[in-house]
Amino acid sequence: MRRGIAATALVAALALAATACGGDDKDSGGEVKAGGELSGTVTWWDTSNDTEKATFQKIAEAFKAKHPKVTVKYVNVPYGDAQNKVKNAFSSGSEAPDVIRADVGWVADFASLGYLDKVPAETAKKVDADFLPAAAASGRFDGQMYAVPQVIDSLGLFYNKKMLADAGVTPPTNLEELKAAGAKIKEKTGKTGLYLRGDDSYWFLPFIYGEGGDLVDAKNKTVTVDGPAGVKAFKAARDLVTSGAAITNATDGYDNMQNAFKNGEVAMMVNGPWAIKDAYAGAQFTDKANLGIAPVPAGSARAGGPQGGHDLGVYAGSKNRAAAHAFVEYMTSPEVQVQVTKELSLLPTRTAAYEQPDVKSNEMVQFFKPAVDKAVERAWIPENGSLFAPLQVEYTKAVTGASSPEDAAKAAGAEFRKILKGWK
Repeated sequence: MRRGIAATALVAALALAATACGGDDKDSGGEVKAGGELSGTVTWWDTSNDTEKATFQKIAEAFKAKHPKVTVKYVNVPYGDAQNKVKNAFSSGSEAPDVIRADVGWVADFASLGYLDKVPAETAKKVDADFLPAAAASGRFDGQMYAVPQVIDSLGLFYNKKMLADAGVTPPTNLEELKAAGAKIKEKTGKTGLYLRGDDSYWFLPFIYGEGGDLVDAKNKTVTVDGPAGVKAFKAARDLVTSGAAITNATDGYDNMQNAFKNGEVAMMVNGPWAIKDAYAGAQFTDKANLGIAPVPAGSARAGGPQGGHDLGVYAGSKNRAAAHAFVEYMTSPEVQVQVTKELSLLPTRTAAYEQPDVKSNEMVQFFKPAVDKAVERAWIPENGSLFAPLQVEYTKAVTGASSPEDAAKAAGAEFRKILKGWK
């Protein structure tokens, strides 16, 4: 959300104040009693979904076993509201959390405004040495580390093995195969091939990556969403709907998609590892072996899932920064990452975790890890999250037929240039 001039000035002033009180690596702040014992309260705003939050709350509150004088106050904040809610709390300083779970695309934004405390130097060294390089990159801004990677993910093609087998098709590897599979599924089963999520622009990324493009070229400060690859991407998404291979909806897309897939109304959907536990709850997957996952179908250039995930950051204005940083280290520790994988099938960010039995034996993790290794890294710029709102508007128009692919690409590019002032 763009800010007015007065609001921007206020935010800048508050950001400088927060940085002054919280940005020094040598002074981690907080309450430390004699002998180095931590105490006080750490408030954590967690953005996990309904199937994940109970697990994360349980793990977070177990921090007290390691630090008996520290109380963790767990608050679940709906993901869709979180970015603006966090910014409002940080800019005002009123009831702001000590620790946030931030989408990887938000870190640079929060850091650029001075809201995040630098990761302590020793922890930053561990992240560089022990974590997946792509995950570590997401927590950096302007050469400094401001967040520690908690989980990493990408998108894949979820499919109903029985429905595909009944239709005599195999998991499609590209968009042309997807259209052909959709036609056979409709013919043989009367069901639709794919539910295409049309109300969230994150689901547009595999289309533009698949055409060899990207939203922006950060190195050259150039908007590219309205280039030839972007136009092809909007066309490819719309073509899945007009061909009958996919159905879509302009609102409540995620819930509609999940329910349609779980109930057997569609044979396939594109989703991430966070959806696995919920998918298993569906009538179609009482036998978990019926759930299959394949790479996102390729466009004309390649198969390209986006790099996603969540990082943990400490508020620069926290009154208990020492305990907050210790909490982040705990939540991203090897044992906690393995526990999260075991209970939720989410992907660890530590390389060593992939050698642990509970991770190595997890079928879904073993699929998504190669997908993450090949995922396209996003531009870690402060405006990253702001680009998705106008892109969502144009993506929805394109897939529903309210706008032509050419007009959608042009309009998205124009809005991007308003946000990225001075970019070509």
